Amino acid sequence: MLTFLLWLFVLALCWPLALLALVLYPLVWLLLLPFRLLGIAVEGVFAILRGMVMLPARLLGVRPG
Repeated sequence: MLTFLLWLFVLALCWPLALLALVLYPLVWLLLLPFRLLGIAVEGVFAILRGMVMLPARLLGVRPG
């Protein structure tokens, strides 16, 4: 909601900038989408590695602090 109010404020003060932002936002989102997917994949790999490293401790019954 705050983003929408900020956009209306920019629209009132500088409408060409607001319209440019309205057009460019979906394009920037599409450009950043592969980086988000890569981040999700890297986070998954780190979770698997952490699980593999912590498995012996979990088998021995050590509880993380």
